[in-house]
Amino acid sequence: MAGSGAAAVPGRRGRLRVADRVYARIAGQAAREVLAEAWAGRSTAGAPPRVSVVRPGSTVTVRIVVELAFPADFAGLARGVRERVAERVAGLTGTRVSEVVVVVEKLVPRGAW
Repeated sequence: MAGSGAAAVPGRRGRLRVADRVYARIAGQAAREVLAEAWAGRSTAGAPPRVSVVRPGSTVTVRIVVELAFPADFAGLARGVRERVAERVAGLTGTRVSEVVVVVEKLVPRGAW
């Protein structure tokens, strides 16, 4: 309403609440992108990452359980997953990521089924 003086002050118009499943979906996709290169050229691939999210206050903590191709650079893959997940979640939601925990649950050797 123009001229009524009732315009909302910037920053005080409301809040955006992102559901945990949205954070999990973003994190899972980011992890799959990083791990896709490790699985490229193999007849089998690991199970999709399992993601859980905890929101302590205004930040988010992400826990990702993955299966990795063997042999591979495990430290490099885990670092790549952590960085991509943190970057993507923060970039798409505006929420600061306090921690990304990568848990390697299984190693899948070439030719395994």
